Amino acid sequence: MGSVRGVTVVVVVIAVVVVVVLGGLALRFVHRADRGSKVAPGEPAEPVAVATTPDVDDTIAELEVELAPQFEVPELTPLVTTEELEELVEEPVGPRPRLRDRLGRTRAAFSGVFTGLRGRTIDDDTWDDLEEAMLLADVGLATTQRILDAVRARAKADDIVDAVGLVGLVRDEVVAILEASPSRGLRAVPGEANVWMFVGVNGVGKTTTIGKLAARQVHDGRRVVLAAADTFRAAAADQLGLWAERTRAELVRGQDGADPGSVVFDAMAAASSRGADLVLVDTAGRLHTKSNLMEELKKLRRIVDRTEGACKEVLLVIDASTGQNGLVQAKQFADAVDVTGIVLTKLDGTAKGGIVLAIQSELALPVKAVGVGESVEDLVEFDPQEFAAALFDAAPQ
Repeated sequence: MGSVRGVTVVVVVIAVVVVVVLGGLALRFVHRADRGSKVAPGEPAEPVAVATTPDVDDTIAELEVELAPQFEVPELTPLVTTEELEELVEEPVGPRPRLRDRLGRTRAAFSGVFTGLRGRTIDDDTWDDLEEAMLLADVGLATTQRILDAVRARAKADDIVDAVGLVGLVRDEVVAILEASPSRGLRAVPGEANVWMFVGVNGVGKTTTIGKLAARQVHDGRRVVLAAADTFRAAAADQLGLWAERTRAELVRGQDGADPGSVVFDAMAAASSRGADLVLVDTAGRLHTKSNLMEELKKLRRIVDRTEGACKEVLLVIDASTGQNGLVQAKQFADAVDVTGIVLTKLDGTAKGGIVLAIQSELALPVKAVGVGESVEDLVEFDPQEFAAALFDAAPQ
């Protein structure tokens, strides 16, 4: 009788354990189902998405933009209709200024010494005076020596003994230096993606330069998008926005402090979707000695280069009044982002216009545009012949 009771107790215990285990499994199943997708009775459950580690080789090119805040490409409201654009093209931006009228200080640095050559024969003092004038105009020592060596050789070969006769020889050498580069004009190819990036240190006039070039391009019939990639200077995007309104261009901007790469990415996508001809990228001013900031410029260039052939120009904006320091800037920026040309601002307000020669002679970088005033039309494409004429035509012959 006792053994029967023992067996009964064991059976009951086993039954209880089985019930508890089965109940626990059922509750766990329900809990997992509640955590997953709701599936109607009789329908197969959806497959569970499994997170995978992306292939680094496939995604490395996208990391820069993916790390930035992602937004849909903005649906830009065009600031100008086709009809308004046609009317705007018919209205002139303004007469192009003559360099001779705006380069008074630089011309004075040259013409003063040339005037002093009248009635003199060539001697050691003649060469010293020419060298001093060029150095004062910020031609630079290396370029000055190059010019004078060539002039000495020609003067000897042509048997020139009158010092005034050196004026034409100096002018010829200046023109030869300025015309050495075959890619002087600003490049934009119809029917292709065209991006111009603007780089430089703080305060040289990048944003103003972009606005003036935008005005000229819109006047010439192109649809222009301005990319406000200077997201660190508080008023930079607002300033570019004013230029967009003034020039009837379109603007893409991000929040203050946003990743500049995301702004460039969105601007290129917006230009493509709207059929724009040209994207002008404003970048934050930076010291050429700061390696981390120069790395950021390389990043922006890589983003543009994802559209093959899109980057037509990387324009370094230099304040002409900085003189030989501008040459140092040009070397650093050229190494970082493969600068294609120089925009020289404030050329009308300084006697240091000879920096044009130093940049082109020592770096083989063409000066593509010069700023000679405050008005929109005062940013003009650079003409070597006109520049040489502005410096030498007033000199005695």
